[in-house]
Amino acid sequence: MIATKIASVALFSCFLFSCGEVVTAGAAGDPDASGVDVDSGVVDVTASYDDPAIQDLLNLPDPAISYEPELPTHFLGADVSGLDNTGANTISDNGATLGRVLFYDTLLSFNETISCSSCHKAASGFADPTVLSDGFGGGVTGRNSMAIVNLRYYQNGKMFWDERADSVEHQVLMPIQDSVEMGMALNDLVLRLQNTEHYPILFELAFGDSEVTSDRISLALGQFVRSMVSTGSRYDDAIVAGGNPMGPFSGFTQAENQGKGLFFGPPEMGGAGCAGCHMAPPPNLAIFQPGRALNNGIVNASDSDQGLGDVSGVTADDGLFKVPSLRNIGKTAPYMHNGSKASLMDVVEHYNSGILAHPNLDPRLKDGTGAPIQLNLSEEDKAALVAFLGTLTDTTMLSAEKFSSPFR
Repeated sequence: MIATKIASVALFSCFLFSCGEVVTAGAAGDPDASGVDVDSGVVDVTASYDDPAIQDLLNLPDPAISYEPELPTHFLGADVSGLDNTGANTISDNGATLGRVLFYDTLLSFNETISCSSCHKAASGFADPTVLSDGFGGGVTGRNSMAIVNLRYYQNGKMFWDERADSVEHQVLMPIQDSVEMGMALNDLVLRLQNTEHYPILFELAFGDSEVTSDRISLALGQFVRSMVSTGSRYDDAIVAGGNPMGPFSGFTQAENQGKGLFFGPPEMGGAGCAGCHMAPPPNLAIFQPGRALNNGIVNASDSDQGLGDVSGVTADDGLFKVPSLRNIGKTAPYMHNGSKASLMDVVEHYNSGILAHPNLDPRLKDGTGAPIQLNLSEEDKAALVAFLGTLTDTTMLSAEKFSSPFR
């Protein structure tokens, strides 16, 4: 039971994950406990965002803000769309709006002090700037809280650093129930929300009637989180303008282009090989995230936290952790599942000279003898890689009204 944070960055390998605990929300595409199918759209309802019960508390327009992202061309190919884990819980504007309210509401914690946004702050790339996140009772989480942008493009759908949640819908309820994070029983949460004036209206707008259930909470939060798609970084702008990832971008500085060359270039051609993990599977040029957990040499075999291996019980999974997208990585420090890297330069140095030996270390991080690689990058090269990673920041997305707190 721990929290989450999509934080870590990586240059050659892949890393990053989230934290949580198993729960019993209906799987995407299945009816929930109330018989409501996840992809049931809004039917004719009398509820309205203009209701005083809504407007006295929440700054929500009527009709709702659009939550379906406008995707640039490099997000539209099968190499990217095929990674989408949305399933049947398709995003609706009213469903995502309900999810947004839930995401920022401290009612979801036992003593009404912690919300999902407490550990996933927009200014920090929807991650937490502290190494470990504070829980409702003064405790701290067991891992760094992972960033949650572009989660819909993690193909296998598994969430948290150790991938113990099978889907976003399962993941979003786990911190709520966690004894350190939010400490709230789902039955108590349902009653609490039912007894407000505004939530029955929001649930009616999202699902067609005012019934509050834990499954609907899960579905709405899942829609909101999946709507957080980053497509507007300077890197994206250059791709849209026709830039070739294998060549210099006209709008980049010399250092940024140097770093891009190192990122995409294979080691045998003088590059750092970062794309070998972070742009997999090719030819996608959009997600900056591998599709499975990897061992990036941040722990050794004796470390108490072995990630996926602790969940699966399979020795071959020891030391493997989920690898989040590098998008907005310049905002999500500290990095790695344990928050052990304070800066992007620290992350670069990890891949340059600090990879730990482990029986399951990713083969791409080993040299010809099987030992951890040493990139031997110059200070200039390391700074250039950091400069390039900064071009993945999407300030428009991070400051968008639809992802901000709706509370007045």
